[in-house]
Amino acid sequence: MSCVLVLTNPMNDLLSLIVHHGYIIIFLIVFAEAIGVPLPGAVALVAGGAAAASGALYGPAVALLAVMAMLLADSLLYVLGSRTGWTILKFLCRISVDPETCVLRAAESFYKRGRPTLLVAKFIPGVSTMAAPLAGSMKMPFFQFLGLDFLGASAYALAYGAVGFIFRDFVAKIVSGFRAAGHAVEIAIIMAVIVFIGYRVSLYWKHRGDRVVPRVQVAALEAKLQAEGPGKILLADVRSYGYYSAAAVRIPGSIRIEPNNLSAEIKQFPRNKDMYLYCTCRGQTTSASVAHLLREQGFSAFVIDGGLAAWRRAGNPLEPVPATDLVHLPTFSQ
Repeated sequence: MSCVLVLTNPMNDLLSLIVHHGYIIIFLIVFAEAIGVPLPGAVALVAGGAAAASGALYGPAVALLAVMAMLLADSLLYVLGSRTGWTILKFLCRISVDPETCVLRAAESFYKRGRPTLLVAKFIPGVSTMAAPLAGSMKMPFFQFLGLDFLGASAYALAYGAVGFIFRDFVAKIVSGFRAAGHAVEIAIIMAVIVFIGYRVSLYWKHRGDRVVPRVQVAALEAKLQAEGPGKILLADVRSYGYYSAAAVRIPGSIRIEPNNLSAEIKQFPRNKDMYLYCTCRGQTTSASVAHLLREQGFSAFVIDGGLAAWRRAGNPLEPVPATDLVHLPTFSQ
């Protein structure tokens, strides 16, 4: 069956693919987007709605397959979240400078807004991928999650499918409009790049003092510990917002320093010991910031280059984190 729509370029290609290969293409694209792959699930649904309007596909079947694809992907992410907890969330926050902070803020935001977040999560980039593993990590009952996710997925599929079905005759005009607005898009992209560069420069300027903090290699620290003993050295774990897993470990003999409460804790630190700080964030950002503040107060503070990961890679011993130091995600089961 030929399609009466006369579309061009990406939309025409996608619609042609959907018409010739059936429902499986919509299912795969929507599933991939839901699992976190950067594919245009919304565009596939619009094209599917247009194909249904032309008679090439059966509309209810398109909507049903799309919802099934989202539910399957979200269920997998839910299970990963419930089994791995902070690990999968930290992976999703991997582009953050401080993954621990990113995870905790995302969890608190999701918990504060509550279960209805799942009804609109599909329409919000970023949240759509984080919502399912967050629900699993925060122990939301599975069938409760599934029910809310079904409603959200149905709204998403019907909304974009309806756009393609109702406005099929205008899709070509919309595509042409985007093409005509190419110069405006280019200007917007350039401005976004300038803003991003300005943001990075501001971060560099803000943390410029952190870069002068001396860094010590793990091997040098090991030699110092063996030569002088642990009594003359203070190891400090400065992971933001504390520890996040019952399986968390740290360098033996470490103390806990809460970066967000440094002004109160600083009074307890000995001034006759060298302090070696470590964390797990990229570039040891937290360690460098805390060490810089400590050095301004007259402490002899250093950053362990590579942080806890470097210590672990060197094959050095680790110890479990005391249960009293653990920070737990808020849960919906409480």
